[in-house]
Amino acid sequence: MFKKIAIFGVGLIGGSFALALKKAGAAEQVVGAGRQLATLQRARELGIIDVIATSAADAVAGADLILIAAPVAQTGAILASIEPHLQPGTVVTDAGSTKSDVVLAARTALGAKIAQFVPGHPIAGREQNGPEAALAELYAGKKVVLAPLPENAEQDVAKVAAAWQQCGALIHRLSPQQHDAIFAAVSHLPHMLAYALVDDIANKPHAASLFQYAASGFRDFTRIAGSSPEMWRDISLANQEALLGELDAYLLQLTRLRGLLAAGDGQALEAVYSNAQQARHNWISAIEAAEQQNKEGGD
Repeated sequence: MFKKIAIFGVGLIGGSFALALKKAGAAEQVVGAGRQLATLQRARELGIIDVIATSAADAVAGADLILIAAPVAQTGAILASIEPHLQPGTVVTDAGSTKSDVVLAARTALGAKIAQFVPGHPIAGREQNGPEAALAELYAGKKVVLAPLPENAEQDVAKVAAAWQQCGALIHRLSPQQHDAIFAAVSHLPHMLAYALVDDIANKPHAASLFQYAASGFRDFTRIAGSSPEMWRDISLANQEALLGELDAYLLQLTRLRGLLAAGDGQALEAVYSNAQQARHNWISAIEAAEQQNKEGGD
């Protein structure tokens, strides 16, 4: 399907994209680019990429598709570096967890070539980082959100969608604004909470004792605090407005729960817990039903 794919950022997200396309036989050549030569060399050793690009021009030359899988704060600089070398017919996409800021950066960097950029976000990941964390199956059955721009040709959006579908992903579409509002609530806020809890425990004078007795519940709740601090710093700042709104709403909920606890209102506490339990059960059931439908077919 693709003669040459260039990937900026060959860690978990970019590396998994490359491995999945290779496994599907959908890419003849994968070229890697990034800040750290050692990381690129490791990706080549692992069979994630075929060639290390020595420059942005080298990475872009002859590419059908370019994926930017670096932290979102780097997106503008990467796009600016490839813009002079971007030829007609090459489509650029990204894997950033925020979209409004990425679109703004793309418009600034690409100018008249903005139609060649199709914003995207794969809803998949692990707490591990780097090329060693990459998995060919990471995107199988997972959602990928595309946030097409008015300037995008439908055939270019379809090209990006087809690449992700070759990875086993399911394509959804949202506007950049819808995307950022949704993921502030269900992704960015949970990461901030997990980081905050672990940081709070780690800073207590008896932290060693606390961690000694932390079990599976603590591990499950805080798993995502093992993710890349640099990446989540950039995501938090990039989606600042929406994340502040979700954080304020959560603080109100915590204040409410504190009041119920202080008042000894067990009935009200149980009502909150029961509502949350039922909502989570409904969510898990919906996921399981969707996964079963994907296995069996249907729309």
